[in-house]
Amino acid sequence: MPLNAVGRRQAAVAARFLAALRPDAIFSSDLSRAADTAAALGRLTGLTVTLDKDLRERHGGVWEGKTDAEIREEYPEAYAAWIPPDGETATAVADRASIALERIADSVPGGSVAVVTGHGANLGMGLARLLGIPDGVRVLGPFGNCRWSVLSRRGGHWRLQEHNVGSLPEPVPDPGSDAEAGPDAGRED
Repeated sequence: MPLNAVGRRQAAVAARFLAALRPDAIFSSDLSRAADTAAALGRLTGLTVTLDKDLRERHGGVWEGKTDAEIREEYPEAYAAWIPPDGETATAVADRASIALERIADSVPGGSVAVVTGHGANLGMGLARLLGIPDGVRVLGPFGNCRWSVLSRRGGHWRLQEHNVGSLPEPVPDPGSDAEAGPDAGRED
């Protein structure tokens, strides 16, 4: 399913924030929504997007093509456990995604910034695996659309710097400060 107008706007905004990180490389799932999201960053930075099938979302088996309501109604036990019948297991997704993320990190020089676009479950499970969080333990919240995490790796150890980041809201004005009055507040001419 392609990005809609909202998704294209979200990708454009995220690209502007991510371009400020001065990435050295961009990698993406080869599925269109992620690839189109990565392309927005590629246009801003002039970088080529490298597609990687291992960044694809978790295969949903018989759930593929069904709405959330349909899945909940037709497969209540599997839905409650979030285990799609005939689908990819969480362990398989975490294996696939973490291996892809390690491979990407190994492909760029130390100190480089690589941006990876993909899908919430895939990247979330891969990220958890890299951080040593046991399968099935949900410590990190899910990714929102066009949100990102910042990881670093030193000496073979991964560190989560930021998680589920996106645009920040405007700060709330401090009523005890003249800062909201502007740069000329209190100035006498």
